[in-house]
Amino acid sequence: MARETLLLTIAVLGGTGKEGKGLAYRWAKAGYQVLIGSRYSEKAVTIASEIMELLEGESSVVGTTNLEAAQQADIVVVTVPYAGHREILESVKDALSGKLVIDTTVPLVPPKVSKVQMPVAGSAAQEAKEILGESVEVVAAFQNISYEHLLRDEDVECDVLVTGSSKKARQEALTLVEAAGLIGWDAGPIENSVVVEGLTSVLININKQYGSTHAGIRITGAQKSSSD
Repeated sequence: MARETLLLTIAVLGGTGKEGKGLAYRWAKAGYQVLIGSRYSEKAVTIASEIMELLEGESSVVGTTNLEAAQQADIVVVTVPYAGHREILESVKDALSGKLVIDTTVPLVPPKVSKVQMPVAGSAAQEAKEILGESVEVVAAFQNISYEHLLRDEDVECDVLVTGSSKKARQEALTLVEAAGLIGWDAGPIENSVVVEGLTSVLININKQYGSTHAGIRITGAQKSSSD
């Protein structure tokens, strides 16, 4: 699955949201070609222009529809609220065969977003795998990163736990974590995504209890090797 960075195109579906915009900015800055997907292409074009302005026009960021972005990309990143999760996956399913999908979705159920409420499938990532089928590798990542950090050129004091349907898929996702300037950890099979996604509600609760906006997690007691 390894490819040269500059040959890769990443589609960020729902990329007009805060997290999608932040991730798109970081990957474009790292040299990837980025497609911003949205239900409304005009909105995607606007966000793409804003990112290009931040990067002084030195990267490739293009706005289009979710379906067109999924069709053109090598890797597809889903950054939508859980309420729109199934709808967007079903709308682009035919364009995803043979591709890697990185799902950032957390199954938050308003108004009780500080309470863990997982779907019948076990997690949003497992739900995505059920919808997309065996021809698509699904990885869960970036659920515990506050979007407030992503558009700033600063170190982020939060690690990224990566779970997924295969070791190979997780390794490719970890490459994108590193490209975004973050520290990632292989957290095992996609079944473990229930824990990673559930942590977001825990962090939201901590933010509320302690007056923060960007509580995160760090892995201690382990060291990453040069091959990670």
